[in-house]
Amino acid sequence: MAKPGKAEKRAARSARLSAALRENLKRRKAQARARRLPSGQDSTPQSVPEEAQSDASPEFRRNPVRE
Repeated sequence: MAKPGKAEKRAARSARLSAALRENLKRRKAQARARRLPSGQDSTPQSVPEEAQSDASPEFRRNPVRE
């Protein structure tokens, strides 16, 4: 049987890791947004050109295939 304090330690560790993962995700999303926008532009969404609005699914690979 587990020691009485062991479960509390595991729960506290899990909570710390969850918070750290959330913060990391927020930071990485902010970095990705900053890379997407040229310097000097605000973060308001821009209209997407017609050619980019195709029915094909978006490319999510790290190294997209170039034709």
